[in-house]
Amino acid sequence: MAKSGVVDVAADYRSAGFGGRLAWGSRPALLLIDFAAAYFVRQSPLYAGVEAARDAAARLAAAARAADLPVIFTRVEYVPGDPARSGGLFYRKIAALSCFDRGNPLGDFTPELSPASTDLVVTKQYPSAFFATDLLDRLQRLGVDTLVIAGLSTSGCVRATAVDALCHGFVPLIVEEAVGDRDAAVHAANLFDLAAKTAEVIGLADALAYLARSGAAPAASTKA
Repeated sequence: MAKSGVVDVAADYRSAGFGGRLAWGSRPALLLIDFAAAYFVRQSPLYAGVEAARDAAARLAAAARAADLPVIFTRVEYVPGDPARSGGLFYRKIAALSCFDRGNPLGDFTPELSPASTDLVVTKQYPSAFFATDLLDRLQRLGVDTLVIAGLSTSGCVRATAVDALCHGFVPLIVEEAVGDRDAAVHAANLFDLAAKTAEVIGLADALAYLARSGAAPAASTKA
């Protein structure tokens, strides 16, 4: 039951034991979730005004590539009429997901943030980048222990992926400036809850320094 009256929510969570700290690993990968044109084209039903998050994510991608760390993009694609690639109930729940029907340019990456030839691309149909994809197998073969996460949206696919990352044994590091949502209040509430229960929410400067530092550590091959 929710508490009533004026409560210092952060203090209340801390006193109850939420918000423990997870140690960052030595073999990170950068996961860039669904940076599709649908979130940046003003005529799109999914337009979210999150250009600053994309700019921050582009800086992370450059840093990870410079450090020779795995960079993984996710994209969404639906094939209506194909039960295995149609998104099922998720697609039926959110009509705007038709932006990601095969052939719709709103599902494409934008010039500001697109995969390089050395990056990996995972195609998904559901919120979590792990669900019904080969992401887990790729990360395990790469020897990854930590995921630096940027993407869209905070309350949707970022949250679902961070939860699954934790459940699969990867430390989720969500970069605050590199995730976004269509509503600022929803974005803030989800970051608060993720930091309390699931992930470490970190700043862009710390994330960039961590990627640069980790590039000097021994790592598995980035080919998968």
